[in-house]
Amino acid sequence: MAERAATAERAAVLEQREPLGPRPPKPRPGALPLGLLKTARPRQWVKNVLVVAAPAAAGELFSRHALTQVALVFGLFTAAAAAVYLINDARDADADRAHPTKCRRPVAAGQVPVSVAYTVGGLLAVLAPAAAALLCTPLTAVLLAAYVLMQLAYCVSLKHVLVVDLAVVTTGFLMRAMIGGVALGIPLSRWFLITTGFGALFMVSAKRYSEAVQMAQAAEDEGRAERLGATRALLTSYTTGYLRFVWQLAAGVAVLAYCLWAMESGGIAGTGLLPWRQLSMVAFILAILRYAVFADRGTAGEPEDVVLRDRALALIGVVWLAMYGLAVADW
Repeated sequence: MAERAATAERAAVLEQREPLGPRPPKPRPGALPLGLLKTARPRQWVKNVLVVAAPAAAGELFSRHALTQVALVFGLFTAAAAAVYLINDARDADADRAHPTKCRRPVAAGQVPVSVAYTVGGLLAVLAPAAAALLCTPLTAVLLAAYVLMQLAYCVSLKHVLVVDLAVVTTGFLMRAMIGGVALGIPLSRWFLITTGFGALFMVSAKRYSEAVQMAQAAEDEGRAERLGATRALLTSYTTGYLRFVWQLAAGVAVLAYCLWAMESGGIAGTGLLPWRQLSMVAFILAILRYAVFADRGTAGEPEDVVLRDRALALIGVVWLAMYGLAVADW
């Protein structure tokens, strides 16, 4: 009898440990590679198109060597950015699981193990600059390595430092715009760098401003403000007035620098049918003004979403691109 009782007790314990409900499905074949790809943020790769900015601005994009180098740099920069995303998601996995939307990220959801994310991210962080050193110029490798180190420092601590967080994200955009010119040995115009830097600061601060506005609007709903503040804790240290000042200042400097760049002597020859380079100032200013509409409303989230979803802004961008292309071709 005692033996039967002990057996029944063990069965009851096992029943508690292993519920009779359906077991979670096993990961599907190919789930890990798809999870790694999703963690690499393919939607963010559009930002890396900035690598063509310097060669295109200098009119040196359309040779076979330039196209090959730009495509290579695009791939290497995408790999470096993917490394940062993988390591960031692995580091924030526990916090992301408690977030209403970030919990769907592959690392937080368990589709990609934390150890795998760290390993793949670390390999990409090392291999991207190493490949740049072999296939491009040493300065390209240095710039790419500096980008990786800066972004990792941002993930660990710099994103919690007031104003520095804006500077780091802005510098990341500026590095994208610089690396194409560095890889091809193209001298970078000071006005090009100022326009790119402050244009990036305009979009970054407009995004932060939009997040701050949404957080202030959510303050009336119990708990929502706290969740938004936890998502980007530094937002609670900024005021909407300060962030508005930053994106307005950045927009003004970007417009001024672009006008000086377009009027700069010694650039693209002006023997075409019309002064396309100077006329492109109109399209650039209109683009800034259009983007500022969304910034003022507090709806300027991800820059790529704003540009791709607003048809008027996309059309202005196409017109600007056509004008500058005609200037480069000297038509």
